[in-house]
Amino acid sequence: MDHQHKLTPSESTAALTGLTILADGIDPVLDIVAIHGLNGHPQKTWTVNDTNWLRDLLPSDIPNARILSWGYDANTHSASPISAQYLYDHATTLVSDLCLERRLTKTQYRPIIFVAHSLGGIVVKSALIHSDAARKGALEEHQWIKLSTHGIFFMGTPHQGGNGVYFGETMLKVASIFIKADNKILKHLERDLEWLQQQLGQYAPVSSDFVTKFAYETLPTPTVIGQSIMVVPKASAVVPSAADAEPVAIPANHLDMVKFASREDRGYRTVSGHLQIMAEEAPTVISTRWEERHRIAEAQTNTEDRFSIPFNLSAVPAIEQIVGRKEELIKIKNLFQDDKPQRKVVLLYGLGGIGKTQLAARFVREEKEKYSAILWMNGKNQEALEASFVGIARRLFEEYPSSALLRNAIETKDVDQTIHSIKKWLSTRGNTRWILVVDNVDNPKLRGIQDPQAYDVKSYLPEADQGSVLITTRSSQLNIGSVIPVDRLQDTRECIRILTCMSGRSITENDSSVIELLAKLDGLPLAIATAGAYLSQVTTTFKDYLEYYKTSWLRLQQSSPQLPSYDCALYTTWNLSFEHIQRQNASAAKLLQLWAYFNNQDIWFELLAAGSRGSPTWFSAIVNDEISFNQTIRLLCDHALIQPLDVSGGYSMHSCVHAWTVHVLSYEKKDSSMRLALNCVGFGIPDRNVAEFWTAQQRLLPHALACSVSIQKDLDPASQDRDQDLAAIYNLGNLYTDQCKMAEAEKMYLRALNGFEKVWGPEHKTAVDTVNNLAILYSNQGRLAEAEKLFQRALDGKEKTWGPEHISTLNTVTSDARPIALA
Repeated sequence: MDHQHKLTPSESTAALTGLTILADGIDPVLDIVAIHGLNGHPQKTWTVNDTNWLRDLLPSDIPNARILSWGYDANTHSASPISAQYLYDHATTLVSDLCLERRLTKTQYRPIIFVAHSLGGIVVKSALIHSDAARKGALEEHQWIKLSTHGIFFMGTPHQGGNGVYFGETMLKVASIFIKADNKILKHLERDLEWLQQQLGQYAPVSSDFVTKFAYETLPTPTVIGQSIMVVPKASAVVPSAADAEPVAIPANHLDMVKFASREDRGYRTVSGHLQIMAEEAPTVISTRWEERHRIAEAQTNTEDRFSIPFNLSAVPAIEQIVGRKEELIKIKNLFQDDKPQRKVVLLYGLGGIGKTQLAARFVREEKEKYSAILWMNGKNQEALEASFVGIARRLFEEYPSSALLRNAIETKDVDQTIHSIKKWLSTRGNTRWILVVDNVDNPKLRGIQDPQAYDVKSYLPEADQGSVLITTRSSQLNIGSVIPVDRLQDTRECIRILTCMSGRSITENDSSVIELLAKLDGLPLAIATAGAYLSQVTTTFKDYLEYYKTSWLRLQQSSPQLPSYDCALYTTWNLSFEHIQRQNASAAKLLQLWAYFNNQDIWFELLAAGSRGSPTWFSAIVNDEISFNQTIRLLCDHALIQPLDVSGGYSMHSCVHAWTVHVLSYEKKDSSMRLALNCVGFGIPDRNVAEFWTAQQRLLPHALACSVSIQKDLDPASQDRDQDLAAIYNLGNLYTDQCKMAEAEKMYLRALNGFEKVWGPEHKTAVDTVNNLAILYSNQGRLAEAEKLFQRALDGKEKTWGPEHISTLNTVTSDARPIALA
C-alpha cells in the first residue's frame, strides 16, 4: 500500500491554493485530480446542498482512487487581473505541486485522471504541454505527470473555436458570468489571447496519449448583466480532431454542470460512469507506458546526448480529422521494431488524400520516445526536399552550436554542402536512433521514364546503414524497403466518425442519406472531411447536400469526362464548398483561385502584401492589413481547404486541393492572376543586405519555381508590357543566382532582358544591368567566351550612358545582382 502524506484542509486564503485530498481511497492505485475554473473554489465549485460529489459520491464508485482538488487564485475581483500569476504560471505550479505530493507519498508512477472545469481545462492543457517539454536535469520529474496521465474529463472548457465560434469570444463569455465587459479581466484576456492560442496549439500532438471526454452544457447561464447565454457551446467545448475522444452532454448550465446533489442526478451518472471506465483501464495502460519508458532509458544508457533533439512536427500542417487506421499503424510499428542492426525503411503507398501523411504523423507522435531525433521532410519535389534539409540544419545547430559539422551546414550558402553535412551527421558513429520521414515523394525518378521534375530520393539518404526512414508516396513503382498499402476506408464507422467530427452533428448509422453520401465519397478521408466542414457552416440537411453533390458530380463529368471517379469524388466536394465561399465572400473565392499560381505549401501575409501595388481592388482589400487577411483566410480554413502552419505562421493547402485549384478553378489560364502571383513573389525577395536574407529566400523559392513555370508556359509574351512584371522577373533571376540555381536564373534574366529591350531599349540602365548579371552568371559557370561578350556589351552600354569614369561603369564586371524596386 502507498504511504500517505496527509494534507490538512483549511478555509484560509493560502489554503485555497494547492492540493487538498478529498478522499484517500482504499488501497489506491490511481489519482483523480480536479481543477476549478474562473472564480472557482477547490471545494465549492463541486458542491451543491452541502454535497461535494468528488468527496461524498465518487469514492464509493471508484474506491481505489485517491481524489484530490487543486486550487489557484482565479478570482476576477482580486486587485490584479485573475492573479499575480498568469495561466501558464498556474500550470507549472500545478505540475510542481503534483510532483511534490506524489514524490513525498512515493506514488509518482500512479495513473492520473484530470477533471477540469471551464478555464481550469486550459490550466491542465498548459500543464501537460509543460510536462511534455521538460528536459533531463532539474525538471526531469515534471515529465512524469504527462507520462502518468491516462485521461482528462474537460467540463465546459473553451477550446480554440469550432463552427464559427472563436476562442477569444468564448473566453470573454466565461468572464461575463462574473464581471462586466469593461473590467480589467477583459484587457488581461485580450492581452494574453495570442499567447494562449499559441500555447494550446501545441496541445494537439500531446493529446493523442490520453483518453479525453469533452463535456458540454446544454442550458444557458445567467450573466451579471441579466442576460442568459450559452457560455461554452458544444462547438467550442468539443474538439472534433482530438484522438480517442468523446463528446458528453450535461443537462445543466455552465456553473451547475459540475454540481451533483445525488447519485440519481443524470449528469452525475454520466460523469461517474465515464470516470469508472477510465479508472478501470488506467493502471494497465500507465504501467505499460512506464515499463516502455524504463526499457528505453536502459537502452539509451550508453548513447551520447549529442544526437538528441526535441520532438517537433511544426513542418506538418494541422490535420483536422482523425482516422483509426489501427491495422496499418500496427504494421508500421512491427516493421520498425525489427532488432536487426541495420537501417529500416518503410514505405506508405496510396492515393492522394487517402491519409498517408496523417498516418505517418500519428506513428511518430506515438513512438517519439524511441527516437533521439525525428526529422520531417517535404518530398514533393527536389526543391522542397532541399529546403527541408536547410531547415533541419538550422534546427540541429540551435541544439548543438558547438558542432563544427553543423556550423558548416549553417554557414555555407551552398545547398549541396548543407545536404552533405546533414547526411554526414546522420551517418556519425553512435547516431542510430533517428528517424527520417520523407513525405509526399510522389514523383520519384524511375528507370525508363524521362521526367525532368523527377528525382532519386535514395540519393538524399545518408550512406551509413543505420537509423530509420519512413516514406509516403502515390507511386506504386517506388521500390524502397517494406511497402504498406494505405487504401480507402472500408469501415463505415470510421467514415461516420470523420463526418461527425468535421460537421459537429450527431449522426447515426441508420441515416440512409448519410450512408449514400459516404458511398459516393468512396471512403476518401479528404472528401469526407471537406463535406463535413461544409456542413458545419450551413444548416443544410444531409439529404439536401447529397442532392447538391449529385448535381455537381454530373456537371463535372460533363465538363471533364476524362476525370477518374476518384478525382470526381474529391473535386465535387470542393466545388460545393467553393460555391458556398463565393456566396459568403467573393474575395476569399478569388484568393483560392489565385493560390493555383503559388506553391501549395506555405502562404503568408507579407508574401501577398508584397504584390499589392497596382493589384485589383479585391486583392488590395485583403492585404490592406493583417486583420483583413486573417478574416479572409479564416473562411478557407473553416471549409477545410487550407490549414495553418504553427511555427511559420503561414497556411498550406493539400496537394490534391491544389491540383483542383489548378485544373478546375483556374482551368482557363488568366494572365492577370499569373502576373499578380509573380509580383507577390518578385517584390517579396529580400536584398542581400537584409539579415538572414538567404533563409528568407529559401522560404520564397518554391513559389518562385511555381511562377517560373507560369512565365515560361502560360504568360503571353506579347501582353507583357508592364515595367512591374519585368522587374519581378528580373528579381527572380537574382533569387535563383543567390540560391545557386543557375539554369533557372539564366532563363529569368533572358526573359527580363527581352522585355526591357522592347519597352525601354537596349541601352537603358536596367537592360544593361541585366546584361551584366548574365555575364557574371556565365563567368561563374565557366562559360568565359559568352561572359566576355556580355561584359563588353555591358561596359559599352554604361560608358555611353554614364561615361567611362562613372562608378557604375567602373564596377560593371564585379557588381552583384540587386533587386529592382519600384518607386
